[in-house]
Amino acid sequence: MKIIKILPVFIFCSGMLMLACNRQSDSGNIPARVVYNPVSADNQANTDKLPRFEFKETTHDFGTVIQGERVSFAYKFKNTGNLDLLIAKVTASCGCTATTYPKYPIKPGEESVVTITFDSEGRLGVQNKSVSIVANTQPNITKLRIKAKIIRPEKIN
Repeated sequence: MKIIKILPVFIFCSGMLMLACNRQSDSGNIPARVVYNPVSADNQANTDKLPRFEFKETTHDFGTVIQGERVSFAYKFKNTGNLDLLIAKVTASCGCTATTYPKYPIKPGEESVVTITFDSEGRLGVQNKSVSIVANTQPNITKLRIKAKIIRPEKIN
């Protein structure tokens, strides 16, 4: 008889406990202790301690490309900063663009490349595409751009 009276209370308390444990934080913020960013609104002087991209060029024009061709360009860069440069990810503005990039730390003074490959299949006219590189630099996003004029194969002469 006592079990029948206690059972609803037990079920209610168990349900409340499960709801409390599954509750997500509303803020969505990453705790400050996890992120180290030496640049803040009141102190811009720490950027000299960070890694730094120095690209030979950030825009490449492929010129005239025959529809269906795949063209690539390797953007050469050097880490001119004082810490290892880490590329977190590289994202293209279009599915027609693929990238390869170093997935290892680039030491200060070292050079490497980010390669962009553009597939002109199904495209015509002037194309402008971009690639965003997210790295531990300031600013943390660097953009590379490509340009091409796509023509049909029968228009070659």
